[in-house]
Amino acid sequence: MTVVSAFIIPASPLPMVHGSNPPWGAFAEAMDEAGRRLAETDPDVILIYSTAWYAVLDQLWQMRAHVKGVHVDENWHEYGNMPFDMHIHQPYTAACIEATAKINIRSRAVDYDAFPIDTGTIGANHFLNKEHKYKLAITSNNLYHDGRLTGQLARVAAKQADQIGLRVAVVGIGGLSGSFFRHEINIADDRIENPIEDNCNKEFLTLIEQNDGPVLLSGIEGYVPAARADMGMKHLYFVLGAMADDYQKAEVLHYGPLYGAGGAVISFVP
Repeated sequence: MTVVSAFIIPASPLPMVHGSNPPWGAFAEAMDEAGRRLAETDPDVILIYSTAWYAVLDQLWQMRAHVKGVHVDENWHEYGNMPFDMHIHQPYTAACIEATAKINIRSRAVDYDAFPIDTGTIGANHFLNKEHKYKLAITSNNLYHDGRLTGQLARVAAKQADQIGLRVAVVGIGGLSGSFFRHEINIADDRIENPIEDNCNKEFLTLIEQNDGPVLLSGIEGYVPAARADMGMKHLYFVLGAMADDYQKAEVLHYGPLYGAGGAVISFVP
């Protein structure tokens, strides 16, 4: 089996930079658990799709062999720095770049020093790859691609892994409902800002745990406008696409607020 595990995690830096705050620390604990589950599946590479890495003209892929530095999140800079250290699986990434032309997606490699790695990818690597054991393949969120095309992109990436003989853990990075608090709050009392969106999130997470990929795919379109969902849930389309739009089991490890917006940590068994 090529895709051996899959996960959804939030793009927010808050669990990493301020995990001492109980509502955000619960996310950190869940992502630590996701990291343990990922390690149990023993992948050769972690394939990451982050909604927080925006691309416009082309589908971008990180190609620099070793990416290391310190990042400051543009929104939550008051909570401190985010150091990162990542190693890229260059042969696999090159194969993905070449193969996307088959579905009329033009991909391009990014390979230069001090490229601005996005917050979501840094958080994913921090929690899921703490010992830097796994090499990564990281691709962007092209703002002109819809969910269905994003799913096709993931299918192509999974097929390339199969042809090379790699075991892949897939990570989709992004949130759920999109309404943040626009005023200062007591962060210890963080909650989902919009009760209607909270209900939509809970119903959608229940749908995910019903373990029916085709039914879930049909439910995304209704959920997205109701919850003002993050980036049209393209991170979920990507994870589903990599698993050929179906899976054996999904478990919500945590659901909660990230300064009013909804987020979840979800583990899938392909």
